[in-house]
Amino acid sequence: MRIGIDVGGTHTDAVLLDNETILATNKSLTTSDVACGIIESLNALLNKASISASDINAVMIGTTQFTNAIIERRQLSNIAVIRLALPSGKGCPPMIDWPDDLVNAINPNIYECHGGYLYDGSPVADINIQEIEAVIADIKRKDIKSVAIASAFSTMNAEPELLVAKLIHTALPDCEITLSHQIGSIGLLERENAAILNATLRPFARTVVNAFERALTLHAFSCPFFISQNDGTLMNADFVRAYPALTFASGPTNSLRGAYKLTGQENAIVVDIGGTTSDIGVLQNGFPRESNRIIKVGGVRTNFRMPDINAVGLGGGSVVRNEGKRIGPDSCGHNLVNEALIFNGNTLTTTDIIVASGSADIGDSEKVKHVSTDVIQSAMKTMRETLNHHIEMMKPDDMPVPVILVGGGAVLIQGDLPAASEVIRPENAGVANAIGAAIAQVGGEAESMLSYRAMSRDKAIESVTQLAKDKAVAAGADKTTVRTIDIEETEVPYMEGDMRRVRVKVVGDITTDNKSTRNSKQHTGGY
Repeated sequence: MRIGIDVGGTHTDAVLLDNETILATNKSLTTSDVACGIIESLNALLNKASISASDINAVMIGTTQFTNAIIERRQLSNIAVIRLALPSGKGCPPMIDWPDDLVNAINPNIYECHGGYLYDGSPVADINIQEIEAVIADIKRKDIKSVAIASAFSTMNAEPELLVAKLIHTALPDCEITLSHQIGSIGLLERENAAILNATLRPFARTVVNAFERALTLHAFSCPFFISQNDGTLMNADFVRAYPALTFASGPTNSLRGAYKLTGQENAIVVDIGGTTSDIGVLQNGFPRESNRIIKVGGVRTNFRMPDINAVGLGGGSVVRNEGKRIGPDSCGHNLVNEALIFNGNTLTTTDIIVASGSADIGDSEKVKHVSTDVIQSAMKTMRETLNHHIEMMKPDDMPVPVILVGGGAVLIQGDLPAASEVIRPENAGVANAIGAAIAQVGGEAESMLSYRAMSRDKAIESVTQLAKDKAVAAGADKTTVRTIDIEETEVPYMEGDMRRVRVKVVGDITTDNKSTRNSKQHTGGY
């Protein structure tokens, strides 16, 4: 048996699965102490199903804590940033286009040093050991505990990053080191940004993961736990400590995977309607369609592989104005239970509209008896038109597609949608995100630029696939179950040697061997 939990901005959803069977579900308001809220959800599930903690094989958690830390500029640590790209990288320094308030929150110490490679494998410059030793001495003097290292084209040749990391680790063994080639893809600035975000979160990640572990142990859960990452797969505890930034956008991803599980629809539009927003994504072969755009996190450009999500300001707590002709984007959020009319509040919300229409039995319907039929019909029309417009924007072509409505606010949309070939409202839609977390597998992804003249296509793909498999096993996958689900080959123009950009993604079943879930240092280089 396994438990899936998704901690959202408004609600914490939880589900208990026994293989394919849903034994119990729970929805509660998200608490300020996330670890305590998770334990409350776990205990609620165990009580509903009349089972003990010892019966649980694994717990999967989706959390927005690390994304929120970047967005809210909190829990961010002072770090060192080392770029190995001089002399050619001097013209565009690290963090050049970052928001000022985020730079101030991190208070980075930036060091630009010689090193790195060009796209053809030739060095930009040799590593200057004396230069690096001076940097290490300054890091030690300033008592910096987290470092991000990025070198030019490190996804093709990571030796400069690995060498500098080894020197730092020898001198400062307690320092946490993020290497850009292990977290980002090709593109120095975006990959460097991803490494910096990860490095500033690592001390906070250690605190969060340790709190989860303590809470589970205190409540007799001896099973391993995993945390969702942004591609719909899982990471074990040690992997999350090393790569907290990989959890960005895991919430919408869980909802898409949960929608697939509930309906069996491999190709569809999924709309997850929460308390504040509706997240619209696309299922392709059962997994979220990835965005091909530069993704900004907290105003910072990164090259994380993120799901292609269109977030719309329409949710259960959205404020209704102008006789129903204007809805949101402002929302009562988790204060819905205090501010909505049906809960003795003073704000007309979309949930009030649905209750007044007779489509839902929530709160005290007597409190919305005065809402006119014209306002109700106008508001419901506005909701449908708003959602339909954004679904049209996400469709792969102009043909109608299946649309799956999930989330606690799915009840807001009544009737059909012109963009949909059918509207599917599955049972247990309100906890689809927790179901997505519970069914997730452990994933690994690797990317490199390789010459098909220097090696055969098969050998090139095999080498990148092995890197992806190593990452999956390090993240907690059972190596006997790891399989390839996506291979992407892109010809790189204007380069000699028949160059190809090769990306491979693999997934595997989780291993419940506690020893195996603590092996991520193999991948992180012990840093």
